[in-house]
Amino acid sequence: MLSLLLGVRKCRGFHTARKLIQLASKKYSRYYSPGNNIRKTTALCTMVEIKEEMMRSYGLQPGYIQEPKSREELLKYQPKMEELPARSMQDSFTSAIIPLSKDPVLQDKYINFRGFVRLGRLLEDMDYFAAWCCHRHLELPNLPEGVPLPYTFVTILVDRIDFTDVSASGTQDIRLSGHVSWVGTSSMEVVVWLEQKVDEKYQKITRALFLMAARNATNTGAASVNPIQPANEEEQEILAGGADRKKRRQILSAQSVFKVEPNAQEQSLIYEVYKRTSPIEHAGPLKRLLPPNCRWMKESVQTTTIASFPEHRNHHNTVFGGFLMRSALEISWAAAFLYCKDRPKLKHISDISFEKPVTVNSFIKMTAYVVYTNLNYVQIMTVADVLDPYTGKQVTANAFHYTFSAPDAVTEVLPRSYHETMWYIHGRRKFLASKVDKS
Repeated sequence: MLSLLLGVRKCRGFHTARKLIQLASKKYSRYYSPGNNIRKTTALCTMVEIKEEMMRSYGLQPGYIQEPKSREELLKYQPKMEELPARSMQDSFTSAIIPLSKDPVLQDKYINFRGFVRLGRLLEDMDYFAAWCCHRHLELPNLPEGVPLPYTFVTILVDRIDFTDVSASGTQDIRLSGHVSWVGTSSMEVVVWLEQKVDEKYQKITRALFLMAARNATNTGAASVNPIQPANEEEQEILAGGADRKKRRQILSAQSVFKVEPNAQEQSLIYEVYKRTSPIEHAGPLKRLLPPNCRWMKESVQTTTIASFPEHRNHHNTVFGGFLMRSALEISWAAAFLYCKDRPKLKHISDISFEKPVTVNSFIKMTAYVVYTNLNYVQIMTVADVLDPYTGKQVTANAFHYTFSAPDAVTEVLPRSYHETMWYIHGRRKFLASKVDKS
């Protein structure tokens, strides 16, 4: 199951990526400059350098402008599919460093009070790095020298993120590595992983799969991307895994509890919860009793409202997906901490979805729900709603699913309404999938 969903740990393609990391660790990486379509070797880059390079490739300048410069003139440079040469996965492979060991100011941004790295900050960097891998995948033979890249990249979803037992230090360098692992007509799957040197050897912190959409220069339509021509058998296996993962996502979406009724086993579970919370001696239309060592779901919710600002924007002037990922993770961790009454450990993040763009003047309401518990595990569902302060309307923009573990067994959470029961079943599915896929 793991190789089907991840295509990394149990497939030989991961050994190819590992070899590429070893090459990158020799302090050389490859930059791609879309303006002149050349590749040049330079010292291993930092995330700050990557962000600066991406700005240059888009033809953008630092500083906020309320009415951004139109990129409409770049639409004429949008290539057709037949104009794009095939690329291998090695072409997009790259690495970058977060230089925490040498920059105390940067440490203050990344470190928590216990001296470890804030995982939400790393998620921001991983999202940005995934877009950088997409940049490196592109090869535009007909783009004139000096013309900005006529593309934008949007995060569609993050398939899954698993965390190892490595507790990343806030004062040691962290290395990001990744490459494009599958492409469609205008979509790209990117695998990104993080490592930190422990006892002179890099240890894996996490690995994630990002599904990115290539859009045209004005972000008004899809844009074709270079197809993948595997360079070897390992890349062929990774590419086939990407196609399998796409089918798997489609099947899971079609079977969502929010689209079709729960299966027979789940319906039995729903009835069991009903019986536990509606004893015969207290039968009645409104009588629900909470069993010992349990909590109602509605009493296990944490909410915060965030005002977004231009510093949170991406290259096409909407709120950066990485900022939303960080904000959602931090309130989810707080919700888990308050529920467990002990410090939880993040174990897994599943299928983060980005449904709608968020403007930089938005109010974002983050609500974290404890939707399922099992022994010492807590499943959190966090929903990001965009609030209109003038009309009072709110629209759901994103949904996030997290699995945390606590040092000891936690209080069981139970749904009270049918709506909460669907969240309970959905959370249980997420939890079981995270456990099965690691076996």
